[in-house]
Amino acid sequence: MAYAIDETHDQNLKSWVESANDPKNDFPIQNLPWCQVFLDDEDQCVVTAVRIGNSLVLVDVLAHVGLLEEANSGEFSAVEACDEQPFEDRVKIRKQLSKLLSADCPDLRDNDELRQHAIIELDDDNLVIPFFPGDYTDFYASLFHATNVGCMFRPDNPLLPNYKHIPIGYHGRASSIVASGTSIKRPVGQQAPAEEGGSPGFGPCKLLDYEMEMGVVVGRGNELGEPVSIEDAEDHMLGLCILNDWSARDLQKWEYVPLGPFLAKNFASTVSPYIVTMEALAPFRCPAEERDAADPQPLAYMDSDANRKTGGFDIKVEVFIASAKMREQGMEPVHLSTANFKDMYWTLAQMITHHTVNGCNLQPGDLLGSGTISGPTRGARGSMLELTWDGDPFANPPVIVPGTQRTPIVLPTGEERKFIADGDEIIMKAYCEREGFRRIGFGECRGIIEPARTV
Repeated sequence: MAYAIDETHDQNLKSWVESANDPKNDFPIQNLPWCQVFLDDEDQCVVTAVRIGNSLVLVDVLAHVGLLEEANSGEFSAVEACDEQPFEDRVKIRKQLSKLLSADCPDLRDNDELRQHAIIELDDDNLVIPFFPGDYTDFYASLFHATNVGCMFRPDNPLLPNYKHIPIGYHGRASSIVASGTSIKRPVGQQAPAEEGGSPGFGPCKLLDYEMEMGVVVGRGNELGEPVSIEDAEDHMLGLCILNDWSARDLQKWEYVPLGPFLAKNFASTVSPYIVTMEALAPFRCPAEERDAADPQPLAYMDSDANRKTGGFDIKVEVFIASAKMREQGMEPVHLSTANFKDMYWTLAQMITHHTVNGCNLQPGDLLGSGTISGPTRGARGSMLELTWDGDPFANPPVIVPGTQRTPIVLPTGEERKFIADGDEIIMKAYCEREGFRRIGFGECRGIIEPARTV
């Protein structure tokens, strides 16, 4: 079920919050993403808000005075509301917020006392994780990413037989999901022996990497033993955020056989501060990635006409890097890659349906990562593992080279990078654009790498 385009998406809609009308601002009245903000007052509490322009609207306050009919007065959580209410009521909340914030509505605009309590200026330092993560599953849904990585280490058999039949995933660590801006300690662990039969090394990760992903936040859960159908999957999604799945490649290479990632992945995952709702994303839906004629079609439980026609999301994603030396010299971050989420082999609906087909119960606040978003060109690779690799399986003819043959990224300071160094900051951005609609964005997902702790 794709959400409908309605009056809240009108590109001509303006707000009395002037910063929202700036075409360079990714948070116009057409966006209204959910977030959580820490109020540094006597109660030191975390409350739910929506962002518009450079301001935050405290939803609790509006609900308490009765301006949001579908929201319970008192404490309001976007995730809990999604779990408790059908999607029709969430659409009503969006429409009410849009009306209250529109230029010609006086209810909030002209009520100085209410506005002082309900509207606060944006302070990035007060934004926290936009949901309370319960469980975390990370998928591997980009055929381009999977093929690149497979060619590095298994050039004769890059894709394992199951890849085109099921969305591959693993269960990650929810407790180490952190907010954008949180510094990340370089992980420590075992690395593969230098020679076959030798003892593994131990120490700080030498091949630290990022993975540019989108995350879907579960709003409505399902009962244990009750699968979610492909037709109902989108009713269980609250919205999307940016996700950086930090990865220790040398730890991963040694430990992933036979059960998959462990210490290489569970030390930290960073999310952006905003959940862009399924309702806001309605104008930016697109067909699912068209499969090659030789590829197997999804089994019936993961296939529907609606998913084929509108299962994709046209979201551009970008990655930047700034070394410590660059920041000291006031240099702008260097652009590393641009890709598009619409190129994923598996859709979010298919991921949720497959995740629950065995009766697994998703719960409100669960996070599902898409896996690295990569495209068919070198400039669209969503990790440094791929970006610096000299192979190109999608060239004509394909270029396959050993996984260790790499060309480093040269920064304006003269520094070179094949993987992430201490002091480097990785910045991820995502946004949607379509003619006839306002551009909307997801904000930024940032993290600086700190040296490993001494063991």
